[in-house]
Amino acid sequence: MDKIQTLTSENGVVIFSKSTCCLCYAVNILFHELGVEPLIHETDHDPEGREIEKALVNLGCNSPPLPAVYIGGNLIGSTNEVMTLHLSGALIPLVRPYQTLA
Repeated sequence: MDKIQTLTSENGVVIFSKSTCCLCYAVNILFHELGVEPLIHETDHDPEGREIEKALVNLGCNSPPLPAVYIGGNLIGSTNEVMTLHLSGALIPLVRPYQTLA
C-alpha cells in the first residue's frame, strides 16, 4: 500500500497503532523511553485503516497486525519481535540513529 511505503520511507521510526490497543501503547512508551520520537499512525483514526491493517498482514505482520513497527524503512514486526530485540540488546543499535538528545 502506498501510504505505508510513503510513511516508512519518510520517517525513521514508524509505529502503526490503534488508540485502544494496550500493546500498542506499551510499544510506544518503550520507544519514548529509549529516546526515540516515532511517527505514530493510529489506524483507527484513518479512513483507510482497515486497508492498512490488511496490507500489514500481507507484508508479514502477524495477526493481529498492530502494533507494526518500522525502523529505517524496514518492517521489524509487532510486540513480540520488538520485545525480543529489546531484551537481547539488539533494539538500541537499530534505533540509535533516531534517538533525540535529551
